Amino acid sequence: MSNRITTKHPSMDQIETVEAVAQEMSRAIELGDKETAIECARNLAEKHAPVIVQIKETAFPQHEIKLRVGVEDSQSHGTSITMDVFPYMTIATLKSKVHNDYRFHPKLQQWIIAHRLAKDNETLHFHGIRKDGDTAFMYLLSAKQANITQKQQEQDWLSLPQQAAEIASATLSPKPNNVDVLLKLEPRGTQVQMPKAAALPEAPPKIGWECLGCTYINKPTRPGCEMCSTARPDNYQIPDLYQPDEEELQRMKNEEENYQQYEQSKVLKRQQNYKLLLETDEQNLISTGQDFECPICLNTFDTGEGVTLRECLHPFCKDCLKRTILSSTEADVTCPFMDENYSCQSKILERETKYLLTEEEYRLYLDRSLAIAENRSANSYHCQTADCKGWCIYEDDVNEFHCPICNKDNCLVCKAIHEGMDCKQYQDDLKIQAENNKSAKQTADMLTALLHSGEAMKCPQCKIVVQKKSGCDWLRCTMCKTEICWVTKGARWGPLGAGDTSGGCRCRVNGRPCHPKCQNCH
Repeated sequence: MSNRITTKHPSMDQIETVEAVAQEMSRAIELGDKETAIECARNLAEKHAPVIVQIKETAFPQHEIKLRVGVEDSQSHGTSITMDVFPYMTIATLKSKVHNDYRFHPKLQQWIIAHRLAKDNETLHFHGIRKDGDTAFMYLLSAKQANITQKQQEQDWLSLPQQAAEIASATLSPKPNNVDVLLKLEPRGTQVQMPKAAALPEAPPKIGWECLGCTYINKPTRPGCEMCSTARPDNYQIPDLYQPDEEELQRMKNEEENYQQYEQSKVLKRQQNYKLLLETDEQNLISTGQDFECPICLNTFDTGEGVTLRECLHPFCKDCLKRTILSSTEADVTCPFMDENYSCQSKILERETKYLLTEEEYRLYLDRSLAIAENRSANSYHCQTADCKGWCIYEDDVNEFHCPICNKDNCLVCKAIHEGMDCKQYQDDLKIQAENNKSAKQTADMLTALLHSGEAMKCPQCKIVVQKKSGCDWLRCTMCKTEICWVTKGARWGPLGAGDTSGGCRCRVNGRPCHPKCQNCH
């Protein structure tokens, strides 16, 4: 095992120390002394020593093999040569051999082995080159692509390190008789012949697209580079008269089959997701899918111990969510999630509430929600039957509420239940009972107070007490059906009935309202 040390402006003492440790580690590894090797590696790591570890050539097979090399550039058709190599040779050494024997600068060479772009520090053995007949591919860039001039090529040829030249002559001999093509270095037409290489007539240009990554010429139908997988250029057009060969047809068939399998897998995945969605929708409570921290109590819970709210997907433990519902002063309970920047406004669904609470807790929750909704509604009316929980929200043209709980008919005008009597009979009877009946007296006093406050009035026709519950200033007496203008306290029409403005409120006559505070009595 050999170690090469490179440091940035080190002192001589530092170099000697690090090199000694590196050599000691090399010997320890070779002898199988793990403890010493580990200690040396730790020492080098502490010093941040830039060490390169390579396997000695003696560890590789020592027999020479014949490597078949496909050679191609951007202007010529592909050909092949045979080279004598050793498996322990690196790609950098291989480039030096080609430079030494054929004068192709290392920067012009791109080696592709087993569909991989080989790196300079990798060995042929690493890429599977181990026996006669193994193949590799060398693509030659143009001097322009490699950003190298003819003068630089000549200077580098003259200054080739002696050591590389000796290795090249020892491990690789040129085989000029195996080279059967003239390769171009410049696409502009400047040709550089390999010394010692016999040239054949130039082959016709190869049809296909040039990879922007590795410059490999791919067949027209390939969507990506065969060597490095770079995508085909967007502006490339497959020639109209091009006929794919059998290999391409088989590849396209395989791609079509793979695409069909991909589409089938997408359909299957959608079906699975839909099935999961249906199963989730049938669940009244969605459990948490992983360990989580409750944002209220800050305790950590295992998978399935919490609840994920459907509307916002915020997770909570069941106890905290239950306490939030029971302590809420709103009919619709809001998600309790809150942080420094955000307060969730989503609602806890009825089905979630029902399955978090016990039967008794849920009944109390419903009663409280109904009471909150009733108290906050401007046009709500509660059934007058004792202890009845029935109530409604009424409209302006509705004067009676049939309670679905106690089945009693409530008069919304009198705000009482007077079955068997009309409003006039009830109010007249109320005046008689008021002298002896405390409850009747309270009701009579209530009607009197409403008259004094302007919240009620007497019908101008039959004189019963009527009220405007909400909306416009038009109302109809429940007893005599007279149409009344609330703001003027008079009949809407004269003695001739609808349309007669001679004795009515005369609203909108000559475009003027009947009263400054009129709210559409007509």
